[in-house]
Amino acid sequence: MQHDEIYKPQGLSSEDPRVATHQALHSGLLYKHIHKIHHKYSAPFGLAEYAHPAEVAILGTGTIAGPLLYCYFTQNLHILTVYIWMTLRLFQAIDAHSGYDFPWSLQHILPFWSGADHHDFHHMAFINNFSTSFRWWDTIFGTDEKYRQYRARVKAMKKKNVDKEEFAKLEQKLLEQVEREGIVAEREAETGVKTTLCVYCIIYA
Repeated sequence: MQHDEIYKPQGLSSEDPRVATHQALHSGLLYKHIHKIHHKYSAPFGLAEYAHPAEVAILGTGTIAGPLLYCYFTQNLHILTVYIWMTLRLFQAIDAHSGYDFPWSLQHILPFWSGADHHDFHHMAFINNFSTSFRWWDTIFGTDEKYRQYRARVKAMKKKNVDKEEFAKLEQKLLEQVEREGIVAEREAETGVKTTLCVYCIIYA
């Protein structure tokens, strides 16, 4: 999939507008002036709110909108419920940005949950895996293609029965390739200019 194909309108789900909002933050001025702070590091860390205040407000709306809408329609919402919801959302954000695939992480219980591995790839590849909760939105929007290709390559390498050291080297090469492509995609999003130079020329320029 070409980089510019990712940004073509692909439909919007009323259930999870955060995915479309996150995708919009990866284009043009929104990326350059707002979302770039969050992508300062290609490897995320648990302090997920390392972000521009406008981004915190934009994506935070998705977190608080559920309880607010529930309260609006039912006229009944206990503050303890809001605290529990906010705590769970914070744990989810920290888990997705932790960089660790813990055995107790939710993606091991719910296969459609994003988790750290899925979101780590987003921080490396830049234009893939926009969802932070439900993987199906990336599948529907076609924004997890590179991730699925990467996972398929890792699975194929495991079948070759190479030793641990060789496997680690091969996986590292794959990750470096993804990160190089992510650097190019980030520059394209920030400048609005399609890069025609080789990846190595851009990195070492």
